[in-house]
Amino acid sequence: MVAIIQKYKQLLTAISFIFIALGIFLGIFEEQIIKNSFLIFATVIAGIPIFIKAYQALRMKVFSIELLVTIAITGALFIQEFIESSVVAFLFLFGDYLEARTLERTRSSLRELMDMAPQEAHVIRNGTTMKIPVEEVAVGERVLVHSGGKIPVDGKIITGSASINEATVTGESIPAAKKVNDDVFSGTIVDQGYIEMIAEKVGDDTTFARIIELVEEAQDSKSKTEKFLNKFSQIYTPAVVVLSAIVYILLQDLHMAITFLVIACPGALVIGAPVSNVTGIGNGAKHGVLIKGGEVMDRLSKVDTVVFDKTGTLTKGKPEVTAMKVWDPQFQEDELLQIIAKAELISEHHLGKTIVKEAISRNLLINEHVGNGEIIKGKGIKVVVEGWEVSIGNESLMREEDIILNEAMLLYKEGQEKKGNTVVFTAINGKIAGTISIADQVREDAYMALQKMRNDGIKQMIMLTGDNRHTAALVARKLNLDSFHAELLPEDKVNYIKQLKHAGHKVAMAGDGINDAPAIATADIGLAMGDGGTDISMETADVVLMADKLTQFSHAYALAKATIRNMKQNTWIAIGTVFLLLLGVLNGSVHLASGMFIHEASVLLVILNGMRLIRFKSGMSQLKKQATKFQLQR
Repeated sequence: MVAIIQKYKQLLTAISFIFIALGIFLGIFEEQIIKNSFLIFATVIAGIPIFIKAYQALRMKVFSIELLVTIAITGALFIQEFIESSVVAFLFLFGDYLEARTLERTRSSLRELMDMAPQEAHVIRNGTTMKIPVEEVAVGERVLVHSGGKIPVDGKIITGSASINEATVTGESIPAAKKVNDDVFSGTIVDQGYIEMIAEKVGDDTTFARIIELVEEAQDSKSKTEKFLNKFSQIYTPAVVVLSAIVYILLQDLHMAITFLVIACPGALVIGAPVSNVTGIGNGAKHGVLIKGGEVMDRLSKVDTVVFDKTGTLTKGKPEVTAMKVWDPQFQEDELLQIIAKAELISEHHLGKTIVKEAISRNLLINEHVGNGEIIKGKGIKVVVEGWEVSIGNESLMREEDIILNEAMLLYKEGQEKKGNTVVFTAINGKIAGTISIADQVREDAYMALQKMRNDGIKQMIMLTGDNRHTAALVARKLNLDSFHAELLPEDKVNYIKQLKHAGHKVAMAGDGINDAPAIATADIGLAMGDGGTDISMETADVVLMADKLTQFSHAYALAKATIRNMKQNTWIAIGTVFLLLLGVLNGSVHLASGMFIHEASVLLVILNGMRLIRFKSGMSQLKKQATKFQLQR
């Protein structure tokens, strides 16, 4: 019964309006009893959904807005104010319908994402191509996608190439060129081309499914303001009933008491904060930024200090080998590189992956079956490769292992670092065998994004990196950072963030979500470069940038400030409206029907104000010329 009434709320609203109109119109020509009959019927039709929701709330021991309106409608019927009882019921029901429709639009980003979810997949089974529901695709199956098709699962391309629109995952509107061995994600679209892929993640494990889950959870979570207002309304609503009774006792005016009851309804106050929160999170999702809830939004808006990791955050995270020097004459360059690459297969570090990539590009055979290995965080690795005891890492690891670095090696290292390279030492059986120089490039959008955040209120920007001080200084100078600290271990970064927080700063830490997980967890706001949605970045951080662009960070920060500002505006609109209406009630200029009309108008006003966030843009365009000019000077 309840479900049916809710389903046909729009129809009930229309019927109520028709009977109110007929009652008022026929009342001019016919007997008063006919007019009143139509108005009472209109009151009952519009009041049924309100009465039911009030009853359900009472069963849960909750004083709801519907309960206040139910009391007001009953009181109006009792004093035979049938026009006002019908108009109040109609306006509340009509307002409730409009609120539901309008709030649905605030979740448009999530709905658009869900509409993009693939439903079918073409797989090759027993040599035959068949179309199956996407939920039936198994890990390891061969999936093919033609031009214009949606990629149904996460996986790796094994045949073909394509231009793929990844806006649903990364928020990036420009299609990405994908080829063999590239990763592709569920929910993205092949604009042009043809690919065959191996399914690696299916069903609820895909990046696309997890994005939808995270956005749903975020939109349902509440900010501190929302939590406070919910608690406040639980006290405020019964207090309104008591105050209305006091008004009746003091003035002996039931009409005014009922009017007071309706006017004081906290509808706009209760709805104002959630609509801002939901819309802000939806805007972020549309732009490839996952903000995990209203509380995160609130904390992000208060950040005054941003701490950045270097590699993969301020730089592209796609380093390349720029030079290799062999110090032990018993090894040839390719022979030594092959040994190092075999050892680095156990490492998840970006520098290790770069070395492996370089070996593959030289067509060197890499055997994955190496001996015992140990990863030393912030320093390097120790591995046994084909009988060789191999230590690979920075100068700190070499000294820790009592491996001698002569003056020539140290001068070479310093010279490479001044050119912006990171130098990786390799020792074999306790003796330096060679060095590999690796360089990464600063992200093109980094300066512009950082400048935008300064303009929006960030007081200081700091870089913490495990890299050498020469390379760190070069990056800091290019990006006009306030300060930097180099050659740090993960625990050093954590301690530095603790110091900043102890000094009273609200700190955001931006990192790659893997090596910087402890620092990300320690900061007030942890932000991860999502790399298309890696598991660790989604789990650790409060904010995830799905396209790995710092301009998304600046958008998230500006959006958080705008969302909290919008929330405050809605709160003041709601409080101001109630205050003015109560003054109107007391001086006799606001009556029951007109008061309900203004009350519902205020509810719609805060919703419409919140919906402005759907089209919010952070305004990056005006900084492009300034950023280009600065970078040319550097």
